[in-house]
Amino acid sequence: MIRSDAPTADATEPHVVRTSSSGRTAAPDDANVVDLLKQLAGQGSHLAEQQLALIKAEVRESTDELKTAVAAMAGAAIVGLAGLGVLLMGIAYLLGAAIDNVGLATLIVGLATLLLAYALYRSGATKMSATNLSPERTERTLQRTPDAVRGDLNTEIRR
Repeated sequence: MIRSDAPTADATEPHVVRTSSSGRTAAPDDANVVDLLKQLAGQGSHLAEQQLALIKAEVRESTDELKTAVAAMAGAAIVGLAGLGVLLMGIAYLLGAAIDNVGLATLIVGLATLLLAYALYRSGATKMSATNLSPERTERTLQRTPDAVRGDLNTEIRR
């Protein structure tokens, strides 16, 4: 039998227990097992919802940072291409005057530029690996969850 002054769970926040107006909580023997299981199920679903919300927020944050980085890289590439074109024409002209063969100088400068472009591309591709998009905080929380269910709340100190 449930007493009228027994603590009740808040429907919007199942992890918060409200006491009765007298201010005392019911003894564990007085609690109804079915109600306790309902509270546990409600708290479990609340925890799952919060974890899902955290995962979504972390993925959204990571993708926003990725979009900003890609936009900055694209802008730098456009401006850099214009400056690089002028610079390469100047180098090819100077090298052509030095070796008395503008065609060969242009070919040498073009090949050197392509090698540099390949090295830069490989560097950028390595930095954009999928490991930067993992929700690290959620993974840590999920690792601690079994310990918290057992009542061991000091796992953060040991990790």
